[in-house]
Amino acid sequence: MKFLSSLLCLALLSSLASAQLASPNPAGLTYGHVHLNVSDIELHKQIWVEHFNGVVVEKGPLTAVRLPNMLVALTAKAPTMGTQATVMDHFGFKVRNMDAFLAKWRAAGLEVGRIFIGAEGQTNAYIMLPDDVYVEMQEDQGLSEEITGYHIHFILPDAEELLAWYTDIFSLEVKPRGSIATTTNAPGMNISFGNSNTPRLPTKGASLDHIGFEFDDLEAFCKQLEAKGIVFDVPFRDIPSIGLKIAYITDPAGTYIELTQGYDEF
Repeated sequence: MKFLSSLLCLALLSSLASAQLASPNPAGLTYGHVHLNVSDIELHKQIWVEHFNGVVVEKGPLTAVRLPNMLVALTAKAPTMGTQATVMDHFGFKVRNMDAFLAKWRAAGLEVGRIFIGAEGQTNAYIMLPDDVYVEMQEDQGLSEEITGYHIHFILPDAEELLAWYTDIFSLEVKPRGSIATTTNAPGMNISFGNSNTPRLPTKGASLDHIGFEFDDLEAFCKQLEAKGIVFDVPFRDIPSIGLKIAYITDPAGTYIELTQGYDEF
């Protein structure tokens, strides 16, 4: 009986270790990934493993780092610009101990920016990864894990219009995050929108090339988008060599979006 209990515990632990994306909502959607273009892929892998507790996964030509609530996919390609030049200004994580995280970050010679009290009344800090990848950290001492993906943040003129597009296309609801009223949530990820008087550039080719949403039935969702008149940059296709079904669209502000089915198995 003890042996059987041990096997069940091991199976459960294995399942938890391999599951990184949040559970899908009733529509079969969850947040999937951000995809970075990086000049030195080995350096980025090292940073994501050593500082974010990531696990590197490689399938064919695809390299990704598995993290709680999301993946960070990496392409070895010099980016055309950093994240802050684009409409996708930054993405963010929650961390259990901010002081410990920043101390280790600084000890590695990596850049720490502004430290402040954020929209939810917690200690926040901006950090910069190589290739001008801008990341926001937020302390949450109640986290069950040491670090987890938390939000992506658009900065652009007419942010409210883009928020309305995302809530319509992905069937999401507007829900404030602390003092930020213009946000919505996909399972595993808050999606925030901030206004700027300065025009921002499309993401494709930048250090944060695109964001991704994961679906239980991508083909069915793509048919829904077609019915809404959405034009695909890359139509639905199945790529068995990397275990993914994919499609690409671009939002009205120029954010490149990958739609996937299969990242939850990475």
